Amino acid sequence: MAVATNIIVGSQVWVEDPEVAWIDGDVLEIKGADIKVKLTTGKEIVIKSAQAYPKDPEAPSCGVDDMTKLAYLHEPGVLENLKSRYNMDEIYTYTGNILIAVNPFKRIPHLYDKHMMGQYKGAALGELSPHPYAIADASYRHVQMVNEGISQSILVSGESGAGKTESTKNLMQYLAYMGGRPGAQGQRSVEQQVLESNPVLEAFGNAKTVRNNNSSRFGKFVEIQFNDRGKISGAAIRTYLLERSRVCQLSDPERNYHCFYMICAAPPDVFKKYKLGKPQTFHYLNQTNCYELSGVDESKEYLATRKAMDVVGISSDEQEAIFRIVAAILHLGNIEFVKDKEPDSSKPKDDQSKFHLKTAAELFMCDEAALQDSFCKRVIVTRDESIKKSLDPLAAALNRDALAKIVYTRLFDWIVGRINESIGQDAESKSLIGVLDIYGFESFKTNSFEQFCINLTNEKLQQHFNQHVFKMEQEEYTKEEIDWSYIEFVDNQDILDLIEKIVYVRKNVAKPGGILALLDEACMFPRSTHETFAEKLFQTFKDHKRFSKPKLSNSAFTIDHYAGEVTYQTEFFLDKNKDYVVAEQQALLSASKCSFVSNLFPPPQEESSKASKFSSIGTRFKVQYYFDTLHTSNYSSVSNLSYLQQQLQALLETLSHTEPHYIRCVKPNNLLKPSIFENQNILQQLRCGGVMEAIRISMAGFPTRKPFKEFISRFKIFSPDDVKKRCDDDIKTSRLLLEKANLQGYQIGKTKVFLRAGQMAELDARRSEVLGRSASKVQRKFLTYSARKKFNSLKFSSIQLQSMCRGQVGRRHYESRKREVASLRIQKDGRMFLKRKAFKVLSSSATKIQNGMRGMAARNEYRYKRRETAAVILQTQCRQYLAEHRFCKLKKATITSQSFWRARLARKELRLLRQKAKDTDSLKEAKSKLEKEVEELTWRLQVEKRIRSGLEESKNQENAKWQSVIKEMQEQSEQTKELLEKEREAAKKELEEARANKEASSKEIVDELTAENEKLKGTVSSLEQKVDEAEKKYEESNKLSEERLKQVTESETKILELQATTQRLYKLLKACFSVVK
Repeated sequence: MAVATNIIVGSQVWVEDPEVAWIDGDVLEIKGADIKVKLTTGKEIVIKSAQAYPKDPEAPSCGVDDMTKLAYLHEPGVLENLKSRYNMDEIYTYTGNILIAVNPFKRIPHLYDKHMMGQYKGAALGELSPHPYAIADASYRHVQMVNEGISQSILVSGESGAGKTESTKNLMQYLAYMGGRPGAQGQRSVEQQVLESNPVLEAFGNAKTVRNNNSSRFGKFVEIQFNDRGKISGAAIRTYLLERSRVCQLSDPERNYHCFYMICAAPPDVFKKYKLGKPQTFHYLNQTNCYELSGVDESKEYLATRKAMDVVGISSDEQEAIFRIVAAILHLGNIEFVKDKEPDSSKPKDDQSKFHLKTAAELFMCDEAALQDSFCKRVIVTRDESIKKSLDPLAAALNRDALAKIVYTRLFDWIVGRINESIGQDAESKSLIGVLDIYGFESFKTNSFEQFCINLTNEKLQQHFNQHVFKMEQEEYTKEEIDWSYIEFVDNQDILDLIEKIVYVRKNVAKPGGILALLDEACMFPRSTHETFAEKLFQTFKDHKRFSKPKLSNSAFTIDHYAGEVTYQTEFFLDKNKDYVVAEQQALLSASKCSFVSNLFPPPQEESSKASKFSSIGTRFKVQYYFDTLHTSNYSSVSNLSYLQQQLQALLETLSHTEPHYIRCVKPNNLLKPSIFENQNILQQLRCGGVMEAIRISMAGFPTRKPFKEFISRFKIFSPDDVKKRCDDDIKTSRLLLEKANLQGYQIGKTKVFLRAGQMAELDARRSEVLGRSASKVQRKFLTYSARKKFNSLKFSSIQLQSMCRGQVGRRHYESRKREVASLRIQKDGRMFLKRKAFKVLSSSATKIQNGMRGMAARNEYRYKRRETAAVILQTQCRQYLAEHRFCKLKKATITSQSFWRARLARKELRLLRQKAKDTDSLKEAKSKLEKEVEELTWRLQVEKRIRSGLEESKNQENAKWQSVIKEMQEQSEQTKELLEKEREAAKKELEEARANKEASSKEIVDELTAENEKLKGTVSSLEQKVDEAEKKYEESNKLSEERLKQVTESETKILELQATTQRLYKLLKACFSVVK
């Protein structure tokens, strides 16, 4: 990256930000090495000057199509340029000869039609806007390919979801447009067959990953062969590095290959024939919770795949056999094993496992018992005999998964071979264009064996990228014999040595020196585990600068790749690396009644029977490994990494014989949605693709190179006379022009002028300045002539206009003076009328106001007198009420106390009467006393009537009650008198009868008298009760009177307070009236 230079106060800079990677701002203050920057977000920060990078304020808002044209070529500048172009749907950008393609996640149809292809036909690279068609045209039109027969290759790389497959399709379409030729009648052309093979390869080689729903899990190298006339004569599809372990092991939320889900959604007849079920019922598919893709109908995809297989030439019988094998692999995954009766033996777990075993055998058309034995038993071959050994359930499951992986791998290879047979290859072709589509560098939270293999592939391809891009840059300078200080670039050879290095001990014997060799060695020993493998790695590479051990894990290791550090978990490394074919399984499937299955497993050749137990990476490179002499097992075994290494070596050898071109695909966001540009994600991908290093090398050298003729033709305007004098010597002429431009740091080679970054823009600016000065002279002369001619014509016209205008002005002046005199008279009369009218209005208004004011004052005085009279009356009434209330209160209290005292005396007399009423002889005395009491009561009642006549109406009701009680008592007393008189008469009669009738006994007379006495006592007791009740009612009336007295006193106090307030109010009103007067 560029160094922060010439930073002054007010300049714009880029500052690193943890959220958006880089953010711009203005420099506010500089103190030594520290600068104060105000960011566009409004925040102010202080950083070191070395941490700030200058921003070009004059950079075009739409960006530049080639980032080597940027004034400041650094990370923030590159990122801002890509973002600006992405926002305008300009998804392609050059970096020298490298094309960067940002996936828009939407259709842009006008970019890929035939009209666009016609525009790029024959155009030089960089002449038009960046596009894959330009890269394809450069490959097709390359001089070396047409004249010398040197093949070309286009390497399309990027992470999953970056759009590699779409870019590859665009390249294929353009090459078919340029070199295609119509096929025979009724047949498709070669290029059409290549394009139509994509759906088949995607069905069997693509799967959903964390970052992409249709990620290619294999590398595809499409060879398009050309004849001498530049027409497509043949083609071949080479596949590399198929991810075998995905068949048996998945991680959430990824999916297995698409073909497994397609067959589960097949029509009912296929569904029944293969005894299938939903994806959730198969072990190889239900290891994750993802079974469906949004917007994808698996049943329609199945029919589309069958149709695509018809197009590429796969017959219906072969299609039937292909999907039968796919169904058999699903049934294999559902076979579970448990321990058998014998030690270290196994058998199918239950009837369900036996059902899937039987179904798999039927689909493979092989013997069921032999298939079970190939899982549960191992044949050990010795010099003298073969021994069968039972396997535990874990080993049986490993054998099952190994069979599933090898069957699917050979099926995929057969499909690719069948497509190549259908397309046809040209054996006489000497030139080709190869398009490589392979997965990019991967780094997740959890990285396993698959990511290790993918990143190893990218390390090798990065080395190839360094050799054919960076080093070729330096070789160009050496070829031109210019001064060139070789720039160090990031070389990943130490990482490759860490992974795959082999140390030679003696002749033909090698010792494991890399991670791959140690992994193959660990796979050789049955008791090896991922912990022991990890421990071996820690011991071997503890001092390696690219290798480290995570702090929180004992079974993981970290490698510092060229794109950054990646931590790998070793839990499944051993299982996923084992990729062997059991001899019994090989023989069993070779003898299958299905010719398609038997062709996938041909009988091994004699050489293969002498193969080693485990063919390691070293043996793939023709190095005799130190354990090659072991022949203890009847396994034909090659590790996955060894197979990967073999294919990778073949791919690199193919690429080394071609002239490479590069397309780096970039995924702008992980949501896979348009119009979202994640800066951190983009920067990481640019680093992983080596783009930033390519930019640094290019800008550190001479990115602009111009042939002498083109350079002189463009810049001869600097000194046209000197160019005419030295027209024969191009080198001296070019140096003279550069000296005229005061340019420093350039180099002049044998055939070209080499300019550093930004110098071409500086020369163009000076050229524009010279052209601008020349144009200014021409414009000055022309403008002078035009202005003089225009001035003369205007002068003649203006004299005539002036004479006409003066006459018109005089006439208008006379008319205006005449109107002015008339208007003065009108104004005088008008003002007089208005003044008189205003005076009359003002006079009448003043009179009305005075009348109103006088009336208002009289009314106010009347109201004051009225209020004063009312206050006097109110005070008189209030004092009268208070005096009356006080008198009534005293009168009521006197009557109450008298009543209480009289009641007390009456109770005392009643007690005496009760004592005297016990004897019969005292009846007469009681009668007389009662009569006296009655008379006294009557007298008292009369007195009370006189006293209580002045009381309130509420007491009248109580007096009426008392009068009724007294009347009742009088009636009772009269009745008693009448009874006494009757008793006297009766007694007289009895005495007379007694005298007359002496026979009656005296005893009966006494009884009758006692009975009569008892009756009299009863009447007396009833009278006493009535008196008690009267006393109670009297006490209640006393209580009511006391309460009313309290209320009266309270009201009296309130009246006094009201009187005081009225007096204060009267004083206030009097004071107010005095103030008003």
